[in-house]
Amino acid sequence: MQTDQKKALYEEAQKELISITEGETNVPALMATVSCVLSQKFDYYFWTGFYNVDPEKENELVVGPYQGTLGCLRIPFGRGVCGAAASTRETQVVADVHAFPGHIACDSRTNSEIVVPVINADGQLIAVLDVDSVEHNSFDETDRIALETLMQRIFAQ
Repeated sequence: MQTDQKKALYEEAQKELISITEGETNVPALMATVSCVLSQKFDYYFWTGFYNVDPEKENELVVGPYQGTLGCLRIPFGRGVCGAAASTRETQVVADVHAFPGHIACDSRTNSEIVVPVINADGQLIAVLDVDSVEHNSFDETDRIALETLMQRIFAQ
């Protein structure tokens, strides 16, 4: 997909999501809505969803709302792409997941991935947004900037 097309789709998605979620404070509802809208908007999104920080198990993510095939139930911080994003609090853009050290294959058809930390208004990591694609090299700076901006707009208010 060309950068201009991608930017236009992200702008549409952001407008839709801001409109739909305005005033909503329930985090699972927000996550479910974001997952749905993004997965419907982008053809190259194979799996779209959240892994939430488990408040009962330190440094562990547990699957949250998502759209796609069966996800891994739990992911330790520091393990795989999601765990790396959680432990560093930095977005991970991975062109080839099979080359990523410690990659966790929740679905073997995934070939590229982007994982964005979700930080709340108090500065706490509450989840990561995980988006997978069956194509290699699906995600770039356009995706990173748009998804980071969207997570900040929706969850850090």
